Amino acid sequence: MPANESLKPWIEKYRPRTINDVAAQDHTIRVLNKQLNNANLPHMLFYGPPGTGKTSTILALSRQLFGQDLVNSRVLELNASDERGISVVRDKIKNFAKQAPKASSSSNTPSYKIIILDEADSMTQDAQSALRRTMETYSKSTRFCLVCNYVTRIIEPVASRCSKFRFKPLDDTDTKARLEFIAKEEHIDYEDGVIDALISTTHGDLRQAITYLQSATRLHQATSTKIIPDTITEIAGTIPQHIIDNIVSVCSNKKNFKEVQSTLKQIHLNGYASAQILAQLHDKVIDSSSIADSSKAKSVLAIAEADKALTDGADDELQMLNLAMKLQKAFNRVN
Repeated sequence: MPANESLKPWIEKYRPRTINDVAAQDHTIRVLNKQLNNANLPHMLFYGPPGTGKTSTILALSRQLFGQDLVNSRVLELNASDERGISVVRDKIKNFAKQAPKASSSSNTPSYKIIILDEADSMTQDAQSALRRTMETYSKSTRFCLVCNYVTRIIEPVASRCSKFRFKPLDDTDTKARLEFIAKEEHIDYEDGVIDALISTTHGDLRQAITYLQSATRLHQATSTKIIPDTITEIAGTIPQHIIDNIVSVCSNKKNFKEVQSTLKQIHLNGYASAQILAQLHDKVIDSSSIADSSKAKSVLAIAEADKALTDGADDELQMLNLAMKLQKAFNRVN
């Protein structure tokens, strides 16, 4: 393996090279393959959760359209969260759009360029309005692909000019298959439960899962030991599930304030973030089959109030203790 290849982040090293390599987006890939055969793409809007393959898909599609030789001159990729003002539309985007496409020796190469606007939902309203006019003016020579997490933040005049493609979160099977493939390619030695820990901590974000796997691999290479599930939990900044289970357990007991206080104090001494406790408590309560729906509703409301108080600068330990008392009341209420 070349030295520069071994130093690459795995999210780049294992980025799909063709759109058929993109995992778990079957409907989108089928539609794009038909468009690819016609070589006449519309403006596109890719939206969906992080790490589901949106940027990888448009980059792979661009390579297939233009080939490696032309892709650099025919594709402009901008991160709209960094360059989101109206000036970038008037300068960078407009200047690239009005340039004549570089000639190609192949008759199959389309005669247009592609502008990719990643995180387009971060663009200001004025910038999006200016973009609308640019999309109209240069539609013969330039195609736009907007990539975003929240499609509702794209103004309707821009969204209506694009074909929309929704990228869904990867299910556990697809994520597991991809992570196992990378682990095999990189000759990673890991214990049972590591892949499951990656899946449970990243919630369908394959990019994040691959990053955690690479971090864990670097960490364990230094000691020549197997990767263990606890390493993934530490890297992800999540709290071991048995601690969340313990909080729910002590809150389910009636009139046991001392035990609740002692449990929460120990958790704070271990340095776990209150915001992360709230997030995992929320998931635990919602997914529990032993908690009544009415109790879930009261519990989630209490968690939301605690989150708001912490955001406003309230004391972590007091807020968590207050939450625990509310959860105790909710769990033990008479239905």
